[in-house]
Amino acid sequence: MRIRKYDFDYGRRELLGKVAYGIGAAGVLAPLWPLIARGADVTSAYPDELLSIEAYTKGRIKPGDVIDANNVELVKDLIDPVCYRQVKEVGRKLNIVAPTLDATRLFPHDYLEATLRNKGRARFDADKNVVTDQGEPWIGGLPFAEPKDGLEAVYNLALNWGRHDYSQYAIRDWDIKPDGSIGYQYDFVWVEMNGAARTDGKYFADRKDVLRYQSIFFTRPNDAAGTSFLNTWYYDQRKFPDLQGFLPAFKRVRQFPTNQRFEPLVPGLSMFLSDAWATGDPTLTWGNFRIIERRPFLGAIGGANFHGSRHPNWEYPTHGGARGLTFFETHFEMCPEVLVIEGEPVGYPRSPYSKRRIYIDARNGMFLTSLQFDRRGEVWKQFEAAFGPFDNGRDVVKEPNGHTLWSWNKVMSYDIQTHRVTRFSQVREIEGGYRNVYSGPGTDERALWNKFLTVQAMQRLGSA
Repeated sequence: MRIRKYDFDYGRRELLGKVAYGIGAAGVLAPLWPLIARGADVTSAYPDELLSIEAYTKGRIKPGDVIDANNVELVKDLIDPVCYRQVKEVGRKLNIVAPTLDATRLFPHDYLEATLRNKGRARFDADKNVVTDQGEPWIGGLPFAEPKDGLEAVYNLALNWGRHDYSQYAIRDWDIKPDGSIGYQYDFVWVEMNGAARTDGKYFADRKDVLRYQSIFFTRPNDAAGTSFLNTWYYDQRKFPDLQGFLPAFKRVRQFPTNQRFEPLVPGLSMFLSDAWATGDPTLTWGNFRIIERRPFLGAIGGANFHGSRHPNWEYPTHGGARGLTFFETHFEMCPEVLVIEGEPVGYPRSPYSKRRIYIDARNGMFLTSLQFDRRGEVWKQFEAAFGPFDNGRDVVKEPNGHTLWSWNKVMSYDIQTHRVTRFSQVREIEGGYRNVYSGPGTDERALWNKFLTVQAMQRLGSA
């Protein structure tokens, strides 16, 4: 007779216990980060029930299967409540793939190297900003690889959104109306450049007071082309970013108020600046962060979500809704340990949100999805992203450093109260000839800053 060392519910009980006792280290059978540092896979850290959907569902769901309205009850506790309703009521389908076991495929190469190099050096100063053990602004990678509380987990997201020192995303957007038809379609460029918290350990232009420069400019359709916005983020996370925009109709740059973070930038969008990366506002303008749960979860994190040459412009098939246009085709896999974080907008008396719930993969500190709640405490919006290496086994995209590109590839903002949807993806090229650009050898960040991340750049782009 063979005696099992771990019963079926062992992993889930251990995750519950970690919340109760405030344990920060990822992993159940063994601490995760020593395995990552040795280049080992994650199988030694988690029991089968947390790594394998086949084990979790006792053989009823396996990689290669599709979750739809007929079998979604089997995974109801592995998805967020909005996703459940999308599948059950709106015709969404979730493609199930095998889990990612190689932890190096969960990070951009340089970001993982910076995390390992700087692990254990992050501290909070008197104002709750993150500093090094020398009292300087953060120098790259996850500041808290093993977060002990909600604030540490949120800082892992907030200090470097895209996990590259410079990211320029060419984005094609579709905004879906409640009847399932396309209401708006935009092409735009989203640019991020970190001033601090950079993987190279430096501070851009020696400005230690700036966390990031971030801009958006639209190139299509004609009535939106030239509209642009610039956010300058301070490293002090108690301060609101400077938000400026160029509106072609007025032919000038204007300063926008802080509460513009809770309004769509252009007609049709269901997402706000506040929603970006699940941390679109300075960290300390939100508060009361707490880890409410640790659990297995289905996340869109693998290389299967990069379709590459399946479409010449990297666009994705769609399905669901009344006209088959509401959802991108997306592949999900078991994430063995996910932190569920809640926080409240303490710095915004008029915020339309009462709280945000963020689902964060404990292995790499990246969000999988977030839920925004209205002032009545009802779920209002879901903000979901797919991440992973741009390597699907057939097509591979490289960063300037020669390593496989790791980034987000598609995003959805779903208003569950009105059923309006904004979905967008990184594509090969958008109107105006813009493509994706990332930091690395040969990237002239000073020239890119002048071109895309100054007030003068907004005027030039808007007038072009």
